[in-house]
Amino acid sequence: MRTVVVIGASGQIGRPAVAALVRDGWEVTAASRGGGRDRTWDDGVRTVRLDRSDDAALAAVIGDGCDLVVDMVAYDAAHARQLTSLAGRVGSAVVISSVSVYDDGKGRNFDTAHEPDGFPDYPVPVPETQPTVDPGEASYSTRKVALERELLAAADRLPVTVLRPGAVHGPYSPLPRELYFVKRNLDGRRRRVLSYKGESRFHPSSARNIAELVRLAAARPGARVLNACDGEAPTVAEIGAAVDAVMGVETETTLLDGPPEGSVGRTPWSVPLPVVFDMSAAERELGYRPVVPYAESLPETVGWLTDALSGRDWRECFPLLAQVYPDLFDYAAEETRFAA
Repeated sequence: MRTVVVIGASGQIGRPAVAALVRDGWEVTAASRGGGRDRTWDDGVRTVRLDRSDDAALAAVIGDGCDLVVDMVAYDAAHARQLTSLAGRVGSAVVISSVSVYDDGKGRNFDTAHEPDGFPDYPVPVPETQPTVDPGEASYSTRKVALERELLAAADRLPVTVLRPGAVHGPYSPLPRELYFVKRNLDGRRRRVLSYKGESRFHPSSARNIAELVRLAAARPGARVLNACDGEAPTVAEIGAAVDAVMGVETETTLLDGPPEGSVGRTPWSVPLPVVFDMSAAERELGYRPVVPYAESLPETVGWLTDALSGRDWRECFPLLAQVYPDLFDYAAEETRFAA
């Protein structure tokens, strides 16, 4: 039986990835900091605790070797070297990166997005051949580029598929963008404001679709970089309407022609220019077909968010989301805007 070690197995992408690999006949060791087990996993999945910053601990989990390593949490060049040092004991690897690595060719990227005129003007859709930011230690994006380049430089010793997801969605997300609509509906808010005419597009990536790409890449080892997104990139207005449909509510939306007015109209998808990624390479090289369309993935996400919020403050539930979007539910500002 083919053997695989999944690092970061208890996370948002790791959970469905383990399940997909098991269905495909892999013998899975699920490694995570807490050593947790998802309730949907087969009893044959072996779970272990792992601090991935501990080189010796990772080497011990790999043991005499395995056919595949899937790394959900690799972050920088040091993690890449950690993986490539195991080249003689690992057949191939699949490593998660991010679409945040892309530059628009004019020095604009996710790192400059909040600067005046700094939002990237990407082609639609963005292919994997699009330039990236320079590798380095300065930011999440530069570290991910350093990770990718270090891995690909050693691809003759360790074949690696690098996957670049977009706006990842699904249960167990530390940054659940859909909360913007779900919480408003739960709070009885039937009016909302969307900037940029509700036309912002930031390509989503279902954790289940990323897991499908992991499964396909596992069966076809190679040296490649692939975007890892859903089959469609809905507008923020379409996302809101889809959430409403799942929750059985009707809402009224006010559209701003331009950017948010302070916190009003600002959502986790509010971008002035489209951010959409080309999935043709994954289709061509791996035979990728999304296993779940965006709208069909929402009932699971909405149910998970509803349960998570029950009797709790959203900031307590999702501290990372609260850090990135502290004014996501500024209802007082919205009421002032409606009154005006």
